[in-house]
Amino acid sequence: MELAKIEKWIEKYFEGTTTVEEEKALRTYFSQDEVASHLRAYQPMFRYFTVAREEKSTKELRMRTGRKKNYAWLSVAATVAIALGIWFSTRPSVEEKEALVAYQETVQALYMIGENLNKGTDKIEYLNEFEETKNKILPPENR
Repeated sequence: MELAKIEKWIEKYFEGTTTVEEEKALRTYFSQDEVASHLRAYQPMFRYFTVAREEKSTKELRMRTGRKKNYAWLSVAATVAIALGIWFSTRPSVEEKEALVAYQETVQALYMIGENLNKGTDKIEYLNEFEETKNKILPPENR
Protein backbone atom coordinates (compact mmCIF):
# COMPACT_ATOMS: atom_id res chain seq x y z
CA MET A 1 0.00 0.00 0.00
CA GLU A 2 1.17 3.47 -0.77
CA LEU A 3 2.57 5.25 2.30
CA ALA A 4 1.31 8.69 1.20
CA LYS A 5 -2.28 7.38 1.10
CA ILE A 6 -1.95 5.91 4.58
CA GLU A 7 -0.63 9.20 5.98
CA LYS A 8 -3.47 11.10 4.28
CA TRP A 9 -6.07 8.66 5.66
CA ILE A 10 -4.62 8.95 9.19
CA GLU A 11 -4.94 12.72 8.98
CA LYS A 12 -8.53 12.40 7.75
CA TYR A 13 -9.22 9.80 10.47
CA PHE A 14 -8.28 12.22 13.26
CA GLU A 15 -10.36 14.94 11.62
CA GLY A 16 -13.31 12.54 11.52
CA THR A 17 -13.76 12.67 7.73
CA THR A 18 -12.73 9.16 6.63
CA THR A 19 -15.09 6.79 4.88
CA VAL A 20 -15.82 3.26 6.08
CA GLU A 21 -13.61 1.83 3.34
CA GLU A 22 -10.68 4.07 4.30
CA GLU A 23 -10.99 3.06 7.96
CA LYS A 24 -11.09 -0.61 6.94
CA ALA A 25 -7.92 -0.10 4.86
CA LEU A 26 -6.22 1.56 7.86
CA ARG A 27 -7.15 -1.34 10.15
CA THR A 28 -5.83 -3.79 7.55
CA TYR A 29 -2.56 -1.86 7.17
CA PHE A 30 -1.93 -1.59 10.92
CA SER A 31 -2.79 -5.27 11.52
CA GLN A 32 0.29 -6.25 9.47
CA ASP A 33 3.65 -6.73 11.11
CA GLU A 34 5.43 -4.45 8.66
CA VAL A 35 4.46 -0.82 9.36
CA ALA A 36 6.48 2.29 8.57
CA SER A 37 8.60 3.27 11.56
CA HIS A 38 7.09 6.76 11.94
CA LEU A 39 3.55 5.23 11.96
CA ARG A 40 4.21 2.46 14.52
CA ALA A 41 2.78 4.61 17.31
CA TYR A 42 -0.68 4.19 15.72
CA GLN A 43 -0.42 0.40 15.38
CA PRO A 44 -1.57 -0.53 18.95
CA MET A 45 -4.52 1.82 18.67
CA PHE A 46 -5.80 0.36 15.39
CA ARG A 47 -5.17 -3.21 16.60
CA TYR A 48 -7.22 -2.43 19.70
CA PHE A 49 -10.06 -1.10 17.54
CA THR A 50 -9.98 -4.29 15.46
CA VAL A 51 -10.17 -6.51 18.54
CA ALA A 52 -12.83 -4.34 20.18
CA ARG A 53 -15.09 -4.54 17.11
CA GLU A 54 -15.15 -8.32 17.39
CA GLU A 55 -16.05 -8.40 21.10
CA LYS A 56 -19.55 -9.55 21.97
CA SER A 57 -21.32 -8.95 25.23
CA THR A 58 -22.19 -12.05 27.24
CA LYS A 59 -24.67 -10.25 29.44
CA GLU A 60 -28.26 -10.36 28.32
CA LEU A 61 -29.98 -7.00 28.41
CA ARG A 62 -33.65 -6.78 29.24
CA MET A 63 -35.72 -4.18 27.51
CA ARG A 64 -37.70 -2.14 29.96
CA THR A 65 -41.39 -1.82 29.32
CA GLY A 66 -43.73 0.69 30.83
CA ARG A 67 -41.68 3.79 30.14
CA LYS A 68 -44.61 5.29 28.26
CA LYS A 69 -46.60 5.27 31.48
CA ASN A 70 -43.87 7.28 33.18
CA TYR A 71 -43.93 9.83 30.39
CA ALA A 72 -47.72 10.03 30.63
CA TRP A 73 -47.53 10.78 34.35
CA LEU A 74 -44.72 13.22 33.76
CA SER A 75 -46.80 15.18 31.25
CA VAL A 76 -49.78 15.21 33.63
CA ALA A 77 -47.56 16.44 36.48
CA ALA A 78 -46.07 19.16 34.27
CA THR A 79 -49.55 20.31 33.23
CA VAL A 80 -50.71 20.46 36.86
CA ALA A 81 -47.57 22.38 37.86
CA ILE A 82 -48.09 24.92 35.09
CA ALA A 83 -51.79 25.32 35.96
CA LEU A 84 -50.98 25.88 39.65
CA GLY A 85 -48.28 28.38 38.74
CA ILE A 86 -50.68 30.39 36.60
CA TRP A 87 -53.41 30.24 39.25
CA PHE A 88 -51.12 31.42 42.05
CA SER A 89 -49.59 34.18 39.93
CA THR A 90 -52.96 35.63 38.85
CA ARG A 91 -54.64 35.36 42.26
CA PRO A 92 -54.54 38.63 44.21
CA SER A 93 -52.41 38.38 47.32
CA VAL A 94 -53.58 39.04 50.87
CA GLU A 95 -51.65 42.33 50.93
CA GLU A 96 -53.43 43.53 47.79
CA LYS A 97 -56.82 42.66 49.32
CA GLU A 98 -55.93 44.49 52.55
CA ALA A 99 -54.79 47.52 50.56
CA LEU A 100 -58.07 47.55 48.62
CA VAL A 101 -60.12 47.37 51.86
CA ALA A 102 -58.06 50.20 53.39
CA TYR A 103 -58.59 52.32 50.27
CA GLN A 104 -62.36 51.75 50.36
CA GLU A 105 -62.53 52.64 54.07
CA THR A 106 -60.50 55.82 53.44
CA VAL A 107 -62.80 56.89 50.61
CA GLN A 108 -65.84 56.27 52.82
CA ALA A 109 -64.32 58.29 55.70
CA LEU A 110 -63.43 61.21 53.41
CA TYR A 111 -66.96 61.18 51.95
CA MET A 112 -68.42 61.34 55.48
CA ILE A 113 -66.08 64.22 56.41
CA GLY A 114 -67.11 66.07 53.26
CA GLU A 115 -70.81 65.69 54.11
CA ASN A 116 -70.26 67.02 57.63
CA LEU A 117 -68.25 69.98 56.31
CA ASN A 118 -71.08 70.81 53.90
CA LYS A 119 -73.58 70.80 56.80
CA GLY A 120 -71.29 73.14 58.74
CA THR A 121 -70.95 75.57 55.82
CA ASP A 122 -74.76 75.75 55.52
CA LYS A 123 -74.91 77.03 59.11
CA ILE A 124 -72.14 79.53 58.42
CA GLU A 125 -74.23 81.01 55.59
CA TYR A 126 -76.94 81.86 58.16
CA LEU A 127 -74.31 83.69 60.23
CA ASN A 128 -73.18 85.64 57.16
CA GLU A 129 -76.78 86.61 56.45
CA PHE A 130 -77.23 87.68 60.08
CA GLU A 131 -74.04 89.78 59.89
CA GLU A 132 -75.23 91.54 56.74
CA THR A 133 -78.62 92.27 58.27
CA LYS A 134 -77.03 93.60 61.46
CA ASN A 135 -74.78 95.90 59.41
CA LYS A 136 -77.78 97.30 57.62
CA ILE A 137 -79.73 97.97 60.79
CA LEU A 138 -77.11 99.17 63.23
CA PRO A 139 -75.08 102.31 62.61
CA PRO A 140 -71.33 101.79 62.06
CA GLU A 141 -70.38 103.10 65.53
CA ASN A 142 -72.42 100.42 67.37
CA ARG A 143 -71.24 97.46 65.45
